[in-house]
Amino acid sequence: MRYLFFLICLGLFACESSAPIQKETPKAQEWAIVLHGGAGTPKFLNQEEEQAYHAALAEALQIGKDILASGGSSADAVEQTIRYLEDSPLFNAGKGAVINAEGVHELDAAFMDGSTMGVGALTGLTTVKNPISLARKVMSDSKHVFFGGAGAEQFADEMKVERVDNSYFTTPKRKAAWEKMKAKQDSALAYKPDNIWGHSRGTVGCVALDKQGRIVAGTSTGGMTMKHSGRIGDAPVIGAGTYANTLVGVSATGSGEEFIRRQVAYDIAALMEYGGMNLEEACHQVIGVKMPKDMGGIIALDRWGNIQMPFNTPGMFRAAADASGRFETGIYK
Repeated sequence: MRYLFFLICLGLFACESSAPIQKETPKAQEWAIVLHGGAGTPKFLNQEEEQAYHAALAEALQIGKDILASGGSSADAVEQTIRYLEDSPLFNAGKGAVINAEGVHELDAAFMDGSTMGVGALTGLTTVKNPISLARKVMSDSKHVFFGGAGAEQFADEMKVERVDNSYFTTPKRKAAWEKMKAKQDSALAYKPDNIWGHSRGTVGCVALDKQGRIVAGTSTGGMTMKHSGRIGDAPVIGAGTYANTLVGVSATGSGEEFIRRQVAYDIAALMEYGGMNLEEACHQVIGVKMPKDMGGIIALDRWGNIQMPFNTPGMFRAAADASGRFETGIYK
């Protein structure tokens, strides 16, 4: 009987050990934060423009860093960092969002807390000044996870968040790009991968790890210039453009349709959780191997504070900081 009991226990151990296990290492960083301001950066920014982008990325990064370094939550760091990027006219989120085929701004956002698996997502917003804050409220103040269109605006009424006229989001640069494409009467142009970047780069995202070990990811975007009314990209789709759990957080930027088809954000998490890959290996497998070229990039960090910012486009606006003193911004490879 003892021998039989031993065999049964051995069999149970073998079954439990059959799946790859993510090897745990000592936490490298007390806190860490990474952000992006869109992929596909063209190589024709002048020096003044580059300096403006670096300055904006650094300012956003400093906001998140200060919150985390002082013991604040990753949720607050992500929300406040993205709010700054939404308020900057340099990026395709909030002020400076691109314009759809009907001449209207439609904004999307998502917020996910990996420590609780709490989720808040929104699509088709037209009057909410800071979509990322409303996305967080979907997570914290409602029993649902995703609102769209009129229902999203109604939820904004209930939450009493700051509202603006749709024209607030317009900038001369975005209007000029829209007018140029509208004059050509070729809306299909907006969906060609080799043409998307000049008209829609600038989606913003942030992932943060706080001193309590909580990972939060958020993404906010205006979508694509001349997109069909009602089009939804990957940013608000949990698992495609935004995802977080207790192991890793991811925010994506690029050709939304392709990121949705491949469920990029969750794919990275799954390769780590079930495939035993580390963060660098998982990101390379998805962005460097599985994704077609010139589709975009992601930012990600794991529970040990490791950071990855891979992209397969000419560039990606990005920044990262951690407790070791790292503080950097980047545009090109």
